[in-house]
Amino acid sequence: MSSDNHPIPVLVAGALGRMGSEVIKAINSSNHYELVAAIDNQKEKEGQDIGSLIGLEPLEVFVSSDFEGSLCAASQNVPKDGANNGAVLVDFTHPKVAYKHTRTAIAYGVHPVIGTTGITTEQLEDLSKFSEKASLGSAIIPNFSVGMVLLQQAAAAAARFYEYAELTEMHHNKKADAPSGTCIKTAQLIEEQRSSFNKPLVNEEESIEGCRGGSRSSGLRLHSVRLPGLVAHQQVMFGSNGETYELSHNTIDRSAYMPGVLLVVKKIRSFNQLIYGLEKIL
Repeated sequence: MSSDNHPIPVLVAGALGRMGSEVIKAINSSNHYELVAAIDNQKEKEGQDIGSLIGLEPLEVFVSSDFEGSLCAASQNVPKDGANNGAVLVDFTHPKVAYKHTRTAIAYGVHPVIGTTGITTEQLEDLSKFSEKASLGSAIIPNFSVGMVLLQQAAAAAARFYEYAELTEMHHNKKADAPSGTCIKTAQLIEEQRSSFNKPLVNEEESIEGCRGGSRSSGLRLHSVRLPGLVAHQQVMFGSNGETYELSHNTIDRSAYMPGVLLVVKKIRSFNQLIYGLEKIL
């Protein structure tokens, strides 16, 4: 809870989506958080009780497509008494609107916690400056899984010893961006340990374009798979003479992300800048 023992007010954007509805269920199961807005662009469900729509009891919070209006209302309802009690936006929407949503939330003084991936490096830099200027804690989290953070740390440690590595990420076929933000984040952490990978030993030729995956400037190769039945999976494979070293993480159910989401919502109000990655908050 906040310093005056009031539950943390939370807005959820993408409330009717798979992740959004899981977040609402997690918020509803704890008295440390209070759902104050359910934002979604499904017009036919506008004005309906979000609890009833996702299989809970009525919550008296009604679906709205007015993103900015919801932020404005949440901002006005938070007492301006100097206490660390601002509202928090949890956003699982679409890569095309993630940047705008983050910037708008900061402008309204609502702490954004963004799980939507696809934000570019340039956008991240801009949001970091904007968040710091506003002195408002903000979070962009490519993956809320504690297990994924552990995989990334292990991959970064291994990168000091292996010059050859490839990453494969696999997701459901309704994911809009590829490669995933989590996979890109993993690659970045690996590249912090070594600047160059996968020195070519032959002149490779692809008979099918892209079959060797996408290549980053470091030489790391990233592969994306999209199939129904998958949730979120990642493999990092290192190779050396006579051996391979493989790390893998599998998300079986989206409930695995909820402890990470609630932890970030709880802690983000104590920051005054943008945080990128769950490992910065754990």
